[in-house]
Amino acid sequence: MATESFDVIIVGAGLSGVGAAVHLQRECPGRSYAILESRDAMGGTWDLFRYPGIRSDSDMHTLGYNFKPWRDAKAIADGPAIRAYVNETARENGVEEHIRYRHRVIRIAWSSRDANWTVTAQRADSNDTVELRCNFLMMCAGYYSYRQAHTPEFPGREDFKGTVIHPQFWPEDLDYSGKRVVVIGSGATAMTLVPAMAEEAESVTMLQRSPTYVVSRPAKDWFANTLRALLPETWAYATTRWRNVLLQQWVYWRTRTAPDKVRDVLLKRVREELGPDYDIDTHFTPRYNPWDQRLCLVPDSDLFKALRSDKARVVTDTIDRFTDSGIRLTSGELLEADIIVTATGLELVVMGEADALVDGEPVDFAQTWSYKGLMYTGVPNLVTTFGYINASWTLRADLTAEYCCRLLKHMAETGAVKVVPALRPEDADMPARDWIEDFPAGYMRRAMHKLPKQGDREPWINPQNYRKDRLMFRHAPLEDGALQFSGPELADSAKADETMLREAS
Repeated sequence: MATESFDVIIVGAGLSGVGAAVHLQRECPGRSYAILESRDAMGGTWDLFRYPGIRSDSDMHTLGYNFKPWRDAKAIADGPAIRAYVNETARENGVEEHIRYRHRVIRIAWSSRDANWTVTAQRADSNDTVELRCNFLMMCAGYYSYRQAHTPEFPGREDFKGTVIHPQFWPEDLDYSGKRVVVIGSGATAMTLVPAMAEEAESVTMLQRSPTYVVSRPAKDWFANTLRALLPETWAYATTRWRNVLLQQWVYWRTRTAPDKVRDVLLKRVREELGPDYDIDTHFTPRYNPWDQRLCLVPDSDLFKALRSDKARVVTDTIDRFTDSGIRLTSGELLEADIIVTATGLELVVMGEADALVDGEPVDFAQTWSYKGLMYTGVPNLVTTFGYINASWTLRADLTAEYCCRLLKHMAETGAVKVVPALRPEDADMPARDWIEDFPAGYMRRAMHKLPKQGDREPWINPQNYRKDRLMFRHAPLEDGALQFSGPELADSAKADETMLREAS
């Protein structure tokens, strides 16, 4: 059977992949494409995660696409609503007919001779492998492993007689009504689980090693809902989106320039929620500055309401070991439990865990330089999507898809079949910096050694700043001396050389 070929292959049918497909169809309508999705449904994170209360921790006017208004009154949306939004986007734009479900990409290999990628995927329904080819590859597979989560080794875990689960692999039939639950963790997942499970469980304890900054916000955005009643839908959405973007950036800027003042405001609001007798210093005052790690958003004060009840509490301590009936803490306290939830984070991966080769040589992405945070030195015709850690993911996913389309149109206009970033002479002395700086979250620190380097000048930076990215992606010249474009004659020359060598032998 002949290998199928496409102009573009998109890996991943989650929020980023579906959005990339819509941008591609609109901006490059003549390009053929396919989407390879490892699972049997689209939606990515919003289909995979099914734990109680699953929701966004960003407002949907910025987590939503720039081309499709969010219509629901709730701006802090639950998982099913976001999944429905992604599915509706795909259906409205005819994207689903391009998706190959149950195709897990395990290898991508670039050939300069043929000016294409060979993408090898393993089919979940038959375990067979298939190969597809494309000239350009858009990696929208996300940043974490779908196959394994981060779970530390807990001494005595095998002694516990109850149920231990990770939120990434939540059992559909788990009955926690009337049960004693301990949730290990202090991130967004833990803070979502506690109030959701407290509605049915006998008790829920959030066990944290150290606190996280928490801010409450109404689930419904009055500004957005008022504007939607007064203006055309697209105007209202665009206005709300920009308002929220600017607000996000202003808050982040204040955490960099006046962290003490921001800390005081955040802790004051927690005290107002929990009262003067609650031990805020122990349970809600982190050792780091706001936005050194991601803020946890609490919609409609649901976490605080649960803590004010007799159904939920926070314990700040370290684990000595699991016992047959729960968790013994370093302090000696025993937390009795029927169910332990390890909300302990994700495992970051590169390229969706696929092996990557360029002209037969394996690619070590840690040895590459990041071009604008989306391409890599020595790796041709490939763009990856990685959103913001200090704002909504889709803001950057939209910009990345727009940039990719801009690049594809430029290549079509100039007759190029290959584009690859390369350091310029003036970049030879460039100092190497971590791919993402000033964000010491555990899941990032554990994986930073696997990720590309960034430099100290454009275009070798990954600023994690929406306004800077808009300028770099939309307005900076493509012919910047760092992107090296090649025409089809180079591929033809390589083929001719190969023919000569074969005939000579």
